[in-house]
Amino acid sequence: MTAAELSGAELAATVRAEATARAAELTAAGRPPTLAVVTATADRSSAWYVRSIVRAAERCGLACAVHDLGPDAEPAAIAAELARLSADRAVHGVMLQTPLPAGTSLEELALSIAVEKDVDGANPLSLGRLASGLPAFAPATAEAVVALLDHHKVELSGRHAVVVGRSTVVGKPAAHLLLDRDATVTVCHSRTRELAAVTGTADVLVAAVGRPGLITAGHVRPGAVVIDVGTNPTPEGGLVGDVAPDAAERAGALTPVPGGVGPVTTALLLRHTVLAAERAGVARG
Repeated sequence: MTAAELSGAELAATVRAEATARAAELTAAGRPPTLAVVTATADRSSAWYVRSIVRAAERCGLACAVHDLGPDAEPAAIAAELARLSADRAVHGVMLQTPLPAGTSLEELALSIAVEKDVDGANPLSLGRLASGLPAFAPATAEAVVALLDHHKVELSGRHAVVVGRSTVVGKPAAHLLLDRDATVTVCHSRTRELAAVTGTADVLVAAVGRPGLITAGHVRPGAVVIDVGTNPTPEGGLVGDVAPDAAERAGALTPVPGGVGPVTTALLLRHTVLAAERAGVARG
């Protein structure tokens, strides 16, 4: 058995087209949607992702500015920049790119991002609202997981979903979003005993730990749907996921890396920015 490919290309194109049309309307009204990305890292995979955001934003008619503070930036300087951008009425979305300098807390810094501009769901207040069923922007990667499953018509209600990874960026919000769709959700992490025994019961398996090849064929129930969130750089300059190639021999369907979750994540981030700009215009009357 060879797994069917759950490509994100078609869904990403649809979301981008919608964002482009709505951005054009806002720009014509004198309110061009604007995204600010704050970075403080020299990480190669992070730089690749930020470049992809900038390119995608430009193609969709959004303004996107990268504020690079350097890998040695102090937490106070990062927080101050996030607060400044949150107060700037010309900026509609603010995103803090990871990784961050050693000893720096994403959760603490993200508190400086205004919730209404937190288009990547990094502020703990956004996660709290999401967990409570209140309006909030979900982290784009976590939302992309569920959006891809919906796009490929994967039934979630009543099914067992296992999320490997408990980060506030992907694992925890993805679990909440799956719960909202009536899936029965198990979250695994580095302390989970006999990981393969747990993942092997999943109808839907989400790998989001950032460890190349962690999930092998032995972790996958035959016929399961596997969503690979991993984007791990290779020495040759490519990207590989958290799921090993042999998993395709047991999975019923599998997202590719690259070309699966990644493009949908970027497209949703742009959609969130456009929505934030629309809401800002309504709030101003």
